[in-house]
Amino acid sequence: MKKTAATSLILFIFRCIPLGLRKKLFISVFRLFYHCSAKQRLIALHNLRCAYPEKSIDEIVAIARGVYRHVAIVAAEFFEFPYITKETLSEWVEFEGLENFNDALAEKKGILSVLAHFGNWELMPIVLPMAAQPAHIIYRPLDSPILDDMMAWVRTLHGNTLIAKEGSAKTIRRLLGKNKVIAILSDQNVAAREGVFVDFFGRPACTAVGTAVLAMRTGAPVIPAFMPRMENGKYKFIIKPAVEITVTGNDEADILTNTQRFTRVVEDMVREYPDQWFWIHQRWKTKLCQKE
Repeated sequence: MKKTAATSLILFIFRCIPLGLRKKLFISVFRLFYHCSAKQRLIALHNLRCAYPEKSIDEIVAIARGVYRHVAIVAAEFFEFPYITKETLSEWVEFEGLENFNDALAEKKGILSVLAHFGNWELMPIVLPMAAQPAHIIYRPLDSPILDDMMAWVRTLHGNTLIAKEGSAKTIRRLLGKNKVIAILSDQNVAAREGVFVDFFGRPACTAVGTAVLAMRTGAPVIPAFMPRMENGKYKFIIKPAVEITVTGNDEADILTNTQRFTRVVEDMVREYPDQWFWIHQRWKTKLCQKE
């Protein structure tokens, strides 16, 4: 897609600031957000307190502060993404489990993903086409048209395609039949009518069922992928083996079982890097009683 004038201007302005200085600037701004935005801070602290009842309040606060710092770094690095090349990719990322992706493609049924707002999720659309092949990204437009245009341009820079989430099932099935890769973020709260309640950090979390339904109907392998930041500042693109899919003929039970498996994979990764998930999101907003 074409780059708008606003996107060009924003990228130019922030690229003029050296990355090291830009990170410090963003960290300072997000630290200010942490102190000034009481609502978002309390959401993060509440979510963390419920998820980690064994941790002290000091540990909870430290993780919450780490979340803001992590998001600041992700935001600061975003403006570098259009300039990453195959030659410089190794300066940003190392890989673990790329063979799992290739094995799944060899089945010729396409790939469904399990992704999360974790690590540097916005770097994945840059890295995957360079390392393997472009993906078809299921998304919801952002509220800001300017930001939406900028994000869309960067995400599609290396051949990815964006597909609006609403009414996308038929398109996804067609693409899977052509052995294409479908990227779906699987860690957001949904309305009760759109999902099922599965355990996530010991609490019922309403979770979208689309990935489970598509996997059951098409036989496409479901591959979890994450990109945590390591201590040296680089990222590790972790591609896990395909998640087992249960198909017994009892659709309701199978959807619940499979969605729980996908959610457990996300939880396991977040527990390993607790300050790299988006705890500010109201993941448990939809309550179990709303299903009735």
